[in-house]
Amino acid sequence: MLPQAHRLRLEKDIKTLFARGKSVFGSFVGIKFRANALPVSRFAVVAGVKVSKKAVTRNRLKRQVRAVVHEMLPKIAHGYDVLLYVKPQAVGKPFDLLQKEVLAGLKKAKLL
Repeated sequence: MLPQAHRLRLEKDIKTLFARGKSVFGSFVGIKFRANALPVSRFAVVAGVKVSKKAVTRNRLKRQVRAVVHEMLPKIAHGYDVLLYVKPQAVGKPFDLLQKEVLAGLKKAKLL
């Protein structure tokens, strides 16, 4: 679980990120990011009903993506709001493949 200071929670922050953030796309995970004026980076993970109708599947994917972010937290650049949204192609994929995809997206966004 991410530390509380690293969680992006407010709906207005997420909407602003969707409206004004820059995007990076991978085959399993999309990333939206935007600079903030805080000393830490904040993260949110989204897996909508289009990913899977089963909440168990969506929650598992979100936990896996959060685990990757938590592991790489010291290496990720500070001062960004980051939204990672899971795509339907990620369902049923092994964790190591999902991990590579998230890391590749963060590098592409120049956050690592």
